[in-house]
Amino acid sequence: MNDTDLQTPQLYVNRELSFLEFNQRVLDQAKDSRIPLLERVKFLCISCANLDEFFEIRVAGLKELLEAGAVQGGPDGLPVPEQLKAIRSRALRLVDEQYELLNDVLMPELSSKGVVFVSPENWTVAQAAWLAGYFSREVEPVLSPLALDPARPFPKVLNKSLNFAIVVEGEDGFGRNSGLAVVQAPRSLPRIIKLPDELGSRNFVFLGTIVEAFVSKLFAGMNIARLLSVFGSRATADLFVEQEEVDDLLRAVEGELASRRFGDAVRLETAHDCPDEISIFYSDSSDSPATISTKSRDK
Repeated sequence: MNDTDLQTPQLYVNRELSFLEFNQRVLDQAKDSRIPLLERVKFLCISCANLDEFFEIRVAGLKELLEAGAVQGGPDGLPVPEQLKAIRSRALRLVDEQYELLNDVLMPELSSKGVVFVSPENWTVAQAAWLAGYFSREVEPVLSPLALDPARPFPKVLNKSLNFAIVVEGEDGFGRNSGLAVVQAPRSLPRIIKLPDELGSRNFVFLGTIVEAFVSKLFAGMNIARLLSVFGSRATADLFVEQEEVDDLLRAVEGELASRRFGDAVRLETAHDCPDEISIFYSDSSDSPATISTKSRDK
Protein backbone atom coordinates (compact mmCIF):
# COMPACT_ATOMS: atom_id res chain seq x y z
CA MET A 1 0.00 0.00 0.00
CA ASN A 2 1.30 3.46 -0.94
CA ASP A 3 1.60 5.66 2.15
CA THR A 4 2.46 8.83 0.19
CA ASP A 5 0.61 11.86 1.52
CA LEU A 6 -0.75 13.56 -1.60
CA GLN A 7 -1.25 16.77 0.38
CA THR A 8 2.51 17.25 0.73
CA PRO A 9 3.42 20.51 -1.10
CA GLN A 10 6.87 19.22 -2.07
CA LEU A 11 5.22 16.76 -4.45
CA TYR A 12 3.91 19.55 -6.68
CA VAL A 13 5.37 22.10 -9.07
CA ASN A 14 3.89 25.59 -9.08
CA ARG A 15 1.59 25.91 -12.09
CA GLU A 16 2.54 29.47 -12.98
CA LEU A 17 6.29 28.94 -12.76
CA SER A 18 5.87 25.71 -14.72
CA PHE A 19 4.26 27.67 -17.55
CA LEU A 20 7.19 30.09 -17.63
CA GLU A 21 9.54 27.12 -17.96
CA PHE A 22 7.41 25.84 -20.83
CA ASN A 23 7.72 29.24 -22.48
CA GLN A 24 11.48 29.04 -21.96
CA ARG A 25 11.45 25.85 -24.03
CA VAL A 26 9.53 27.68 -26.76
CA LEU A 27 12.19 30.40 -26.71
CA ASP A 28 14.91 27.75 -26.87
CA GLN A 29 13.49 26.71 -30.25
CA ALA A 30 14.20 30.24 -31.48
CA LYS A 31 17.82 29.79 -30.38
CA ASP A 32 18.28 26.56 -32.32
CA SER A 33 20.44 27.37 -35.35
CA ARG A 34 19.32 24.13 -37.05
CA ILE A 35 15.84 25.60 -37.51
CA PRO A 36 15.21 27.91 -40.52
CA LEU A 37 15.75 31.56 -39.63
CA LEU A 38 12.18 32.80 -40.17
CA GLU A 39 10.85 29.86 -38.15
CA ARG A 40 13.12 30.93 -35.32
CA VAL A 41 11.68 34.45 -35.55
CA LYS A 42 8.22 32.90 -35.37
CA PHE A 43 9.13 30.94 -32.22
CA LEU A 44 10.37 34.18 -30.64
CA CYS A 45 7.06 35.85 -31.48
CA ILE A 46 5.15 32.90 -30.01
CA SER A 47 7.11 33.14 -26.77
CA CYS A 48 6.27 36.87 -26.54
CA ALA A 49 2.57 36.26 -27.24
CA ASN A 50 2.52 33.46 -24.67
CA LEU A 51 3.98 35.79 -22.06
CA ASP A 52 1.34 38.44 -22.84
CA GLU A 53 -1.44 35.90 -22.39
CA PHE A 54 0.16 34.60 -19.21
CA PHE A 55 0.05 38.07 -17.65
CA GLU A 56 -3.44 38.80 -18.97
CA ILE A 57 -4.92 35.66 -17.44
CA ARG A 58 -2.72 33.86 -14.91
CA VAL A 59 -0.99 36.85 -13.27
CA ALA A 60 -4.27 38.81 -13.36
CA GLY A 61 -5.88 35.93 -11.45
CA LEU A 62 -3.19 36.00 -8.80
CA LYS A 63 -3.57 39.76 -8.41
CA GLU A 64 -7.32 39.35 -8.02
CA LEU A 65 -6.66 36.91 -5.17
CA LEU A 66 -4.08 39.21 -3.58
CA GLU A 67 -6.35 42.25 -3.74
CA ALA A 68 -9.16 40.19 -2.23
CA GLY A 69 -6.92 39.36 0.72
CA ALA A 70 -6.32 35.72 -0.19
CA VAL A 71 -2.69 34.67 0.28
CA GLN A 72 -3.06 30.89 0.42
CA GLY A 73 -1.24 29.18 -2.42
CA GLY A 74 -2.17 26.14 -4.48
CA PRO A 75 -1.18 22.50 -3.97
CA ASP A 76 2.53 23.43 -4.06
CA GLY A 77 2.01 25.60 -0.96
CA LEU A 78 3.65 28.76 -2.37
CA PRO A 79 1.72 31.80 -1.06
CA VAL A 80 0.29 34.25 -3.60
CA PRO A 81 2.70 37.13 -2.74
CA GLU A 82 5.66 34.77 -3.11
CA GLN A 83 4.30 33.51 -6.41
CA LEU A 84 4.14 37.07 -7.77
CA LYS A 85 7.71 37.76 -6.65
CA ALA A 86 8.95 34.53 -8.24
CA ILE A 87 7.03 35.25 -11.44
CA ARG A 88 8.55 38.72 -11.72
CA SER A 89 12.08 37.40 -11.21
CA ARG A 90 11.62 34.60 -13.77
CA ALA A 91 9.81 36.82 -16.29
CA LEU A 92 12.59 39.42 -16.14
CA ARG A 93 15.16 36.80 -17.05
CA LEU A 94 12.94 35.51 -19.84
CA VAL A 95 12.44 39.00 -21.30
CA ASP A 96 16.19 39.67 -21.13
CA GLU A 97 16.79 36.48 -23.11
CA GLN A 98 14.15 37.45 -25.67
CA TYR A 99 15.77 40.82 -26.37
CA GLU A 100 19.28 39.41 -26.31
CA LEU A 101 18.25 36.84 -28.91
CA LEU A 102 16.47 39.45 -31.03
CA ASN A 103 19.15 42.14 -30.93
CA ASP A 104 22.34 40.10 -30.85
CA VAL A 105 21.43 37.02 -32.90
CA LEU A 106 18.31 37.16 -35.05
CA MET A 107 18.56 40.76 -36.26
CA PRO A 108 22.19 40.37 -37.43
CA GLU A 109 21.31 37.07 -39.11
CA LEU A 110 18.33 38.66 -40.85
CA SER A 111 20.56 41.52 -41.98
CA SER A 112 23.08 39.04 -43.41
CA LYS A 113 20.24 37.55 -45.46
CA GLY A 114 19.24 40.97 -46.80
CA VAL A 115 16.35 41.67 -44.40
CA VAL A 116 17.41 44.95 -42.82
CA PHE A 117 15.71 47.02 -40.11
CA VAL A 118 17.13 50.47 -40.76
CA SER A 119 17.85 52.67 -37.74
CA PRO A 120 17.56 56.50 -37.99
CA GLU A 121 21.31 57.07 -37.94
CA ASN A 122 21.57 54.95 -41.09
CA TRP A 123 18.67 56.50 -43.02
CA THR A 124 19.64 57.98 -46.36
CA VAL A 125 18.26 61.38 -47.32
CA ALA A 126 15.72 59.68 -49.60
CA GLN A 127 14.64 57.22 -46.90
CA ALA A 128 14.24 59.97 -44.30
CA ALA A 129 12.12 62.02 -46.72
CA TRP A 130 9.87 59.05 -47.54
CA LEU A 131 9.44 58.17 -43.85
CA ALA A 132 8.62 61.80 -42.99
CA GLY A 133 5.91 61.70 -45.66
CA TYR A 134 4.64 58.36 -44.35
CA PHE A 135 4.41 59.81 -40.85
CA SER A 136 2.46 62.83 -42.12
CA ARG A 137 0.07 60.75 -44.26
CA GLU A 138 -0.51 57.58 -42.23
CA VAL A 139 0.62 58.06 -38.65
CA GLU A 140 0.18 61.67 -37.53
CA PRO A 141 -3.59 61.84 -38.32
CA VAL A 142 -4.35 59.01 -35.86
CA LEU A 143 -2.11 60.16 -33.00
CA SER A 144 -3.57 62.17 -30.12
CA PRO A 145 -0.99 63.58 -27.70
CA LEU A 146 -2.30 64.00 -24.16
CA ALA A 147 -0.62 66.44 -21.78
CA LEU A 148 -0.56 65.24 -18.19
CA ASP A 149 -1.12 67.46 -15.19
CA PRO A 150 -2.20 66.93 -11.56
CA ALA A 151 -5.77 68.07 -12.31
CA ARG A 152 -6.45 65.14 -14.64
CA PRO A 153 -6.27 61.39 -14.02
CA PHE A 154 -3.79 59.34 -15.98
CA PRO A 155 -5.39 58.58 -19.36
CA LYS A 156 -6.62 55.11 -20.20
CA VAL A 157 -4.30 53.27 -22.57
CA LEU A 158 -5.34 50.36 -24.73
CA ASN A 159 -4.25 46.88 -23.76
CA LYS A 160 -0.90 46.03 -25.39
CA SER A 161 -0.85 49.28 -27.37
CA LEU A 162 2.41 51.11 -28.05
CA ASN A 163 2.68 54.33 -26.05
CA PHE A 164 5.29 57.07 -25.77
CA ALA A 165 6.03 59.22 -22.75
CA ILE A 166 7.18 62.60 -24.03
CA VAL A 167 9.21 64.72 -21.60
CA VAL A 168 8.96 68.38 -22.60
CA GLU A 169 9.94 71.80 -21.30
CA GLY A 170 7.91 74.98 -21.64
CA GLU A 171 4.24 75.94 -21.61
CA ASP A 172 1.40 74.85 -23.86
CA GLY A 173 -1.22 77.18 -25.33
CA PHE A 174 -3.14 77.18 -22.00
CA GLY A 175 -0.14 78.19 -19.93
CA ARG A 176 0.32 74.73 -18.45
CA ASN A 177 3.72 73.19 -17.86
CA SER A 178 3.15 69.58 -16.92
CA GLY A 179 6.47 68.39 -18.32
CA LEU A 180 4.99 65.11 -19.57
CA ALA A 181 2.72 64.01 -22.37
CA VAL A 182 1.56 60.60 -23.62
CA VAL A 183 1.18 59.63 -27.27
CA GLN A 184 -0.58 56.36 -28.07
CA ALA A 185 -0.09 54.56 -31.38
CA PRO A 186 -3.35 52.81 -32.38
CA ARG A 187 -3.15 49.08 -32.92
CA SER A 188 -4.56 49.62 -36.41
CA LEU A 189 -1.14 50.88 -37.50
CA PRO A 190 1.30 48.21 -38.71
CA ARG A 191 4.21 47.75 -36.32
CA ILE A 192 6.66 47.15 -39.17
CA ILE A 193 6.78 49.35 -42.29
CA LYS A 194 8.47 48.20 -45.49
CA LEU A 195 10.36 50.82 -47.46
CA PRO A 196 9.75 51.01 -51.23
CA ASP A 197 12.04 48.73 -53.22
CA GLU A 198 13.77 51.68 -54.83
CA LEU A 199 14.86 52.82 -51.34
CA GLY A 200 16.25 49.44 -50.35
CA SER A 201 14.98 45.99 -51.20
CA ARG A 202 13.65 44.23 -48.09
CA ASN A 203 14.39 47.22 -45.87
CA PHE A 204 12.06 47.79 -42.94
CA VAL A 205 11.53 50.31 -40.13
CA PHE A 206 9.70 49.79 -36.84
CA LEU A 207 6.66 51.97 -36.20
CA GLY A 208 8.11 53.01 -32.85
CA THR A 209 11.26 54.25 -34.57
CA ILE A 210 9.21 56.41 -36.95
CA VAL A 211 7.10 57.91 -34.15
CA GLU A 212 10.17 58.73 -32.09
CA ALA A 213 11.87 60.38 -35.07
CA PHE A 214 8.97 62.65 -36.00
CA VAL A 215 6.83 62.98 -32.85
CA SER A 216 8.01 66.59 -32.33
CA LYS A 217 5.70 67.55 -35.22
CA LEU A 218 2.74 66.86 -32.95
CA PHE A 219 3.82 69.71 -30.66
CA ALA A 220 4.46 72.30 -33.35
CA GLY A 221 1.55 74.48 -32.16
CA MET A 222 2.70 74.53 -28.55
CA ASN A 223 5.21 76.77 -26.85
CA ILE A 224 7.78 74.11 -26.09
CA ALA A 225 11.33 75.09 -25.31
CA ARG A 226 12.67 71.73 -26.42
CA LEU A 227 11.70 68.10 -26.70
CA LEU A 228 13.83 66.34 -24.14
CA SER A 229 13.15 62.63 -24.46
CA VAL A 230 10.83 60.00 -25.85
CA PHE A 231 10.36 56.70 -24.06
CA GLY A 232 8.34 53.80 -25.42
CA SER A 233 6.05 51.81 -23.15
CA ARG A 234 3.41 49.11 -23.35
CA ALA A 235 0.85 48.02 -20.76
CA THR A 236 -0.79 44.61 -20.52
CA ALA A 237 -4.25 44.59 -18.93
CA ASP A 238 -6.07 41.77 -17.23
CA LEU A 239 -8.31 39.24 -18.96
CA PHE A 240 -9.09 37.21 -15.85
CA VAL A 241 -11.31 34.16 -16.08
CA GLU A 242 -11.29 31.53 -13.34
CA GLN A 243 -11.35 28.46 -15.55
CA GLU A 244 -12.19 26.04 -12.76
CA GLU A 245 -15.35 27.94 -11.79
CA VAL A 246 -17.15 28.57 -15.08
CA ASP A 247 -19.50 26.22 -16.90
CA ASP A 248 -18.95 27.69 -20.35
CA LEU A 249 -15.40 28.98 -20.84
CA LEU A 250 -16.16 30.43 -24.28
CA ARG A 251 -19.07 32.48 -22.96
CA ALA A 252 -17.00 33.65 -20.00
CA VAL A 253 -14.19 34.81 -22.25
CA GLU A 254 -16.64 36.58 -24.56
CA GLY A 255 -18.02 38.40 -21.54
CA GLU A 256 -14.54 39.60 -20.64
CA LEU A 257 -13.75 40.89 -24.13
CA ALA A 258 -15.93 43.96 -23.70
CA SER A 259 -13.68 45.20 -20.89
CA ARG A 260 -10.43 43.80 -22.23
CA ARG A 261 -9.37 47.04 -23.95
CA PHE A 262 -9.23 48.94 -20.67
CA GLY A 263 -8.66 46.43 -17.86
CA ASP A 264 -6.52 46.87 -14.76
CA ALA A 265 -2.83 46.95 -15.61
CA VAL A 266 -0.87 43.84 -14.67
CA ARG A 267 2.34 44.47 -16.57
CA LEU A 268 4.24 47.57 -17.69
CA GLU A 269 7.01 47.33 -20.29
CA THR A 270 9.28 50.31 -20.82
CA ALA A 271 12.30 51.04 -22.99
CA HIS A 272 15.67 50.21 -21.50
CA ASP A 273 16.61 53.89 -21.20
CA CYS A 274 13.36 55.03 -19.62
CA PRO A 275 14.12 56.81 -16.31
CA ASP A 276 12.83 55.16 -13.17
CA GLU A 277 10.71 58.21 -12.34
CA ILE A 278 8.74 57.76 -15.58
CA SER A 279 8.18 54.06 -14.90
CA ILE A 280 7.11 54.86 -11.34
CA PHE A 281 4.73 57.54 -12.62
CA TYR A 282 3.10 55.02 -14.94
CA SER A 283 2.86 52.40 -12.19
CA ASP A 284 1.56 54.78 -9.53
CA SER A 285 -1.08 56.06 -11.97
CA SER A 286 -2.37 52.54 -12.60
CA ASP A 287 -5.76 51.55 -11.17
CA SER A 288 -4.25 48.29 -9.97
CA PRO A 289 -1.42 48.02 -7.45
CA ALA A 290 1.64 45.79 -7.71
CA THR A 291 1.96 46.14 -11.47
CA ILE A 292 4.90 44.05 -12.67
CA SER A 293 7.35 46.16 -14.68
CA THR A 294 9.94 45.02 -17.18
CA LYS A 295 12.43 47.01 -19.25
CA SER A 296 13.41 46.11 -22.77
CA ARG A 297 16.80 46.52 -24.36
CA ASP A 298 15.17 47.87 -27.51
CA LYS A 299 12.35 50.35 -27.97
